[in-house]
Amino acid sequence: MSDETNPFKNAQKQLDTAAEVMGLDRNAHAILREPEREIHVHIPVRMDSGQTKVLEGFRVQYNDARGPFKGGIRFHPKENIDTVRALAAWMTWKCSLANIPFGGGKGGIVFDPKSVSEREMEAISRGYIRAIGKFIGPEVDIPAPDVYTTPQIMAWMADEYQKLVGHNAPGVVTGKPLEVGGSEGRFDSTALGGMYVLREAAKYKKIDLKKARIAIQGFGNAGRYALELSKSMFGSKVVAISDSSGGVYDPNGLDIEKLERYKDSGKELKNYAVGEKVGNEKLLELDVDVLIPAAIENQITKDNAGKIKAKILLELANGPVTPEADPILFENGVFDLPDFLVNSGGVIGSYFEWVQNLYNYYWTREEVYGKLDKIISKSFKDTIDTQNAYKAKGKSIDPRTAAYIIAIDRVSKAMKLRGWY
Repeated sequence: MSDETNPFKNAQKQLDTAAEVMGLDRNAHAILREPEREIHVHIPVRMDSGQTKVLEGFRVQYNDARGPFKGGIRFHPKENIDTVRALAAWMTWKCSLANIPFGGGKGGIVFDPKSVSEREMEAISRGYIRAIGKFIGPEVDIPAPDVYTTPQIMAWMADEYQKLVGHNAPGVVTGKPLEVGGSEGRFDSTALGGMYVLREAAKYKKIDLKKARIAIQGFGNAGRYALELSKSMFGSKVVAISDSSGGVYDPNGLDIEKLERYKDSGKELKNYAVGEKVGNEKLLELDVDVLIPAAIENQITKDNAGKIKAKILLELANGPVTPEADPILFENGVFDLPDFLVNSGGVIGSYFEWVQNLYNYYWTREEVYGKLDKIISKSFKDTIDTQNAYKAKGKSIDPRTAAYIIAIDRVSKAMKLRGWY
């Protein structure tokens, strides 16, 4: 893995860039470059065949100066510690930028979730919680769903933790089903928050979203909701979308309902009969108004950043743009909105669920959406205000650096007040 494709190296480079611009105290900088704690576990699981497999798992707890660690759990055959470290770091900045009282964390297990039965999946989920149970809790570290983890998996994990501690503690994880302490509006909160940011960005850049052409890379949870919401909220024309197999492009706009029915049948977009075939790389380079990377990290690099034609780049995925690509996009006038602003709706929604669990009092979907809109819209405004404040001082910085400056400042002040440096 090269430095440009190593997610944690990229997270550190982004921190370093902002630290230099803002003149961050070198002691705070040193602390913030590394996680507070890493938990490596090995989980024995009896498979349906009778064989016992031992799976490798991680939990990275990056920084809790502003509150309990918070972050998802990923199940993936190529999961690795550097990806988990990076995601934990980004979660730290995400929570700080949103100004919610959490630090950052992330977890993962190395296995292929498509290769196991439901019983094996439950055993793996419960085994992971038994392995890390001493290090999590509603006031310590609150996991959530991420790649290939679902509300059902969160329900199993919450139940296993509650068996360990001997009492009801629904706030130990978020992203649960409604029946066991989940929150209304949680499951589309990532994409919905991104759409609120897009709305504010379009106002700022004076782009009419009713006439906008949008391309989306990724047809997972976030990408699918972005597909639906861009049409229902703004009347925008989605002209391209892709999954891991490839994508489709139609300059006249794609039929969203037909696409969703096709995907729900279990088929891949590379075989979709409507529109032109377009690969994941070429999709990024289409002449559109809004580009939404909603798949995986490291999609826009120094090699293709100069080919991006979109006016607004909305980073719904984690880490889709490498540090080497940032100055190229900025110089070319692409309004690139960073991941830890754009996709913070997910952790904001998790924060709401956690608060409701602690109070045992639950809000309506409309209340959740209203609170999400207020918080994430303020994060956008804070980012632009910081960018403009540095411009007035003669320092031209991109939105990512501006967002980092806000987040780092809040975390470093909390560390200073607590006597960490």
